[in-house]
Amino acid sequence: MRARRYVTYALIAGEPALLVCLMAGVRIPVTVLVAAEAAVGLVAGAHLVAFLRLWRRRGSTREAVREVVPEPVLRLAGHELRLLASLGRWVARRPHGIRDEGAAAFPYARDQAALMYGFAFVCGVETVGMAYLLAGLPVVHAAFLVLDGYTVLFVLGLHAASSTRPHVLTADALRVRQAAHVDVRIPLGRIAAVRHESLFSHEKAEGELNLAIGARTSLTLELTEPVDAPRLLGAARPVRVVRLHADDPTALHRALTEAVAGAGAEGVIRTGAAIPAPLPVPGPPASA
Repeated sequence: MRARRYVTYALIAGEPALLVCLMAGVRIPVTVLVAAEAAVGLVAGAHLVAFLRLWRRRGSTREAVREVVPEPVLRLAGHELRLLASLGRWVARRPHGIRDEGAAAFPYARDQAALMYGFAFVCGVETVGMAYLLAGLPVVHAAFLVLDGYTVLFVLGLHAASSTRPHVLTADALRVRQAAHVDVRIPLGRIAAVRHESLFSHEKAEGELNLAIGARTSLTLELTEPVDAPRLLGAARPVRVVRLHADDPTALHRALTEAVAGAGAEGVIRTGAAIPAPLPVPGPPASA
């Protein structure tokens, strides 16, 4: 398994290099191209055989895929699929993750909309310009057209993911999100303090998660215990301070404060032991 993964990584690095050489006009022997494509086919076949064996042995498609495909690749592919799904949700106006009864959604994408639309417009202009400049090079023209088109789609997908994946407050947790790459569940019992503060500069520090929108955060959460906020490729990242932004930070601050206070009161009721009532104090003896 390990040797197959190393060969796969080498082919993933080699295929783009061959493509760049072909686009630059470098003459590559046909035998080299045939050998490279044959190696890709053999490795793909080996991965397929390994997947089928694991699937028959364990009976779970998800576990078999996790064994064959490295976790970073799975996470990157999942991120791209979430972006594409968010485009569909954006068009259909169907937010993600607010089906639970009593869940309250707090959007945060409004302050970045102008910036993201500007990026998409610039990428679209670049696509048109490169298509005109490379019209005489069909292979290079096609490659750049695909890359530029996907760049526009990627930028729109980022904004769509931010718009359709809001922060969600439920009866027992706050689900903090940013686009399709951050999704952290914070139990209300771990929130020690909620502060409404606007910050425009965020220095990187261990144990802190800054989810800035337009370089700004408007709420700061301090936790009694760390929660795991995995990085994009899956590396663990325990955090005890979370800074986030909301379109209406006052409403989120009020709702979160009330929810934390309610959860704390319920916790005392659930976990506190019953205290027996005090015995009555005996009165003085009756006089004869």
